[in-house]
Amino acid sequence: MASDGSHTMRDANLTGYTPKATPGVTPEEILPAHSRVVTCDGGGGALGHPAVSLRIEATQVTCPYCSRTYVLQDGAGGDDHH
Repeated sequence: MASDGSHTMRDANLTGYTPKATPGVTPEEILPAHSRVVTCDGGGGALGHPAVSLRIEATQVTCPYCSRTYVLQDGAGGDDHH
């Protein structure tokens, strides 16, 4: 474990970095996303993490806490009209 606390979150410094899934490294829990903004809580309960909102810029985003990867589904993502 790293002494800087980075073992608890992939972006411990909250830099805004949204990691991409890396084959063979990132756990392979892939969830469909029907919007460019998804909320992840690691599954909730005692094994979860604080809820975070993640923005899918291209086609996917990986949660910096639990490494769940959200993949934007075909036809989704038209919610950029703010």
